[in-house]
Amino acid sequence: MQCKTRYYDTYAVVVIKNPGNQPETTLLTSHNRGGRRNEFVLPPPLSRISNNGANTMAERMLKFTTLPQQTPNKRAVTVRREDFDEIYEEFEPPQAEDQASRCSQCGIPFCSVNCPLGNNIPDWLKLTTEGRLEEAYELSAATNTFPEICGRICPQDRLCEGNCVIEKGFESVTIGAVERYITDTAFEKGWVKPIRPAQERGESIGIIGAGPAGLAAAEALRSRGYQVTVYDRHDRVGGLLIYGIPGFKLEKEIVLRRWRWLEDGGIKFVLNADIGGAMTFAAMRKSHDAILVATGVYKSRELGGPGAGLSGIVPALDYLITSNRKGLGDAVPDYDSGHYNAEGKDVVVIGGGDTAMDCVRTAVRQNAKSVTCLYRRDKQNMPGSLREVTNAEDEGVVFTWLSAPEAFLGDDKVTGVRAMRMHLGLPDASGRQSVEAIEGSSFTVRADLVIKALGFDPEDLPTAFNEPELKLTHWGTLKTNPKTFETALPGVYAAGDIVRGASLVVWAIRDGRDAAAAIHHQFAHVTQAQAAE
Repeated sequence: MQCKTRYYDTYAVVVIKNPGNQPETTLLTSHNRGGRRNEFVLPPPLSRISNNGANTMAERMLKFTTLPQQTPNKRAVTVRREDFDEIYEEFEPPQAEDQASRCSQCGIPFCSVNCPLGNNIPDWLKLTTEGRLEEAYELSAATNTFPEICGRICPQDRLCEGNCVIEKGFESVTIGAVERYITDTAFEKGWVKPIRPAQERGESIGIIGAGPAGLAAAEALRSRGYQVTVYDRHDRVGGLLIYGIPGFKLEKEIVLRRWRWLEDGGIKFVLNADIGGAMTFAAMRKSHDAILVATGVYKSRELGGPGAGLSGIVPALDYLITSNRKGLGDAVPDYDSGHYNAEGKDVVVIGGGDTAMDCVRTAVRQNAKSVTCLYRRDKQNMPGSLREVTNAEDEGVVFTWLSAPEAFLGDDKVTGVRAMRMHLGLPDASGRQSVEAIEGSSFTVRADLVIKALGFDPEDLPTAFNEPELKLTHWGTLKTNPKTFETALPGVYAAGDIVRGASLVVWAIRDGRDAAAAIHHQFAHVTQAQAAE
């Protein structure tokens, strides 16, 4: 008999080779904080060890020792470079059940703890393994307004999957792919029903912004019976979900499907809304019992240095919106003129976040001659998802790490970027290593199109809405009461990136749901006080 032991932070796995043709015995041992040892045997995958013939939980789950991690298949690089369709294929039911069964069902689910929404991940993984998909969907939807969207675009490697306790050695459960599979199946089977409040309420809520925070709040308020109207400056619902994120990560039909679902639930939408112009903020306040501002942040951070004003240097969001509009079939003169079109050009993208990854991969699909990403830190310190970096590298993007632009070359139009090599120094006040230039290390990268992907700042909403009573923080975000989400104006609330600053979609959903709960609490308190009188 041979025995092989692998040690991890809080547990050890012992694989015992039994004599003859007998199956291996897998022993899982764990140690709690008090030093007490718990030990149990993981049975062979096909054994049946319960009195009533049903599988035990240990048999259905905890298969991370016998089943390797498997993500959905990717479309071939040569194929996916040619279009904007999603690169991942769907899980087949057996694959989804197998991957869900790898969950260790740990006592403290760090996947849930590190999910901004606190999703009940181990529970719906278990239901998926058991083939109880409709229940899995109901449980998933109880905490997440848009699980099929989060399953596609969340940086799971930094959140739930990155904190899975089996990550080291066995690789994490593919939580995002299973989450997507559950809700896509629910739509296919007709399990996703329109919102039908148990009781209608008379209060009217106006929401400014049809992005993830505004839509999450709209769903939560409508479910409680409020009359909800959502206003947005664009001609489609979704905010950055529809115009900012490329189709290869989130196909637009997924967002449009949710738009139809919200409308079927009784939520009204007013698009191409000019808040602060044709529609005054004061008039909007009179039309509704409460206002929620969820505009997000759209203002691109600027890039200085010699030549920064040359033609051919464009903001990332303008570039992505143009590309997405073209993909949706809109007439886009700025794309047709070549101003926001990378075809045949040497493209340089400056930045290392998810928006930068969206830009480099979009440029590849627009048939750019070359695509280079300049980032001032190294790969391990970039803020974007490493999964997206891998996808970009596979598609031919060149990453020049530890490099920052020094100047932009050209007469009227940019022809190149002069950059300097950087090195990482001591941690700064934020805890991240500082970045210092290396003297005499300048080099030039040819560029016909430079895309600035340095992040986003909030717009000046008091000026845009012509409402000076809206107070701002020193970051330019709207100032709110952190418990009630209310701004300095009574009855006006705010949530999402316009309060938090540029962040993840999953945080916007969380903020929208929390703001809706706070608004409901306020109205419920008033109703109770009136009833007491």
